[in-house]
Amino acid sequence: MAEHEEKHEVDEQTGTQTTGHEWDGIKELDTPMPRWWLWTFYATIVFSIGYVIYYPAIPLLEGSTMGISGQTNRLQLQQDMAVADAARRDLISMLAEQDLEDVAANPELVRFAEAGGASLFKVNCSQCHGSGAQGGPGYPNLNDDDWLWGGDLQAIYETIAHGVRNDEDDDARFSQMPAFGADGILERDEINAVAEHVLAISGQDHEAALAGQGAEIFMDQCTACHGESGMGEQDLGAPDLTDAISLYGNTRETIRAQIRQPKHGAMPPWLERLREANVKQLAIYVHSRGGGEEAAE
Repeated sequence: MAEHEEKHEVDEQTGTQTTGHEWDGIKELDTPMPRWWLWTFYATIVFSIGYVIYYPAIPLLEGSTMGISGQTNRLQLQQDMAVADAARRDLISMLAEQDLEDVAANPELVRFAEAGGASLFKVNCSQCHGSGAQGGPGYPNLNDDDWLWGGDLQAIYETIAHGVRNDEDDDARFSQMPAFGADGILERDEINAVAEHVLAISGQDHEAALAGQGAEIFMDQCTACHGESGMGEQDLGAPDLTDAISLYGNTRETIRAQIRQPKHGAMPPWLERLREANVKQLAIYVHSRGGGEEAAE
């Protein structure tokens, strides 16, 4: 009995019973929790029980308890998406059915297409062309006015729809530059001379005498695709060599490497994956990036 009283003695100064714990003569008071805190704690318990009853809450093997409300974030998202789809259904239909020229003449459709195209680009195209469409080694910059296959709306649409050098689409853009070195068409000295000529026509530092020799070889071997002036041919996907813009670099070394054994990039066709309206949105978005060309008369 004495031991029980010692453990639960009452502190003389505060009148509060102690817990029986003591450290270096300091005794711990068994101070009760404030009433407001206790009622708040009880309220949270009641709220939790109500929440479990009303909302989906308890995980099951497949799904969860639905609660009285049956309301979930996924269901709410589906409802919101259905409303958004209904609101834009008419615009999607117009995009799918109208020619690109008619779409471009409709400011409302253009705004809708550019916004949708920006989203589609981030999901489907940014992995290669970059989040800002700035491209990179082997991937074209879509912000400038240098186009391999044409930069007007229809040309961009065709490139996106059918792709480049792929085996999936019979209408894919296709061109093939000979491997002048690997196939033994040109000797090393001749390749070096042609590279100097390309440096010359693109306004870069070059060896004039060697570039003169390269000009003659260029006329014999390269003008069929790149033209006598070296400005390229979009129908063939032959790049303009006079602007110092290159997919694989415009240094002496990279030009020589591309002549010796060229790299050929590929792009998948997107029409079957994304459908007509989405491809048109992408074409309009890419055309709006700043480098889009006007359609040829």
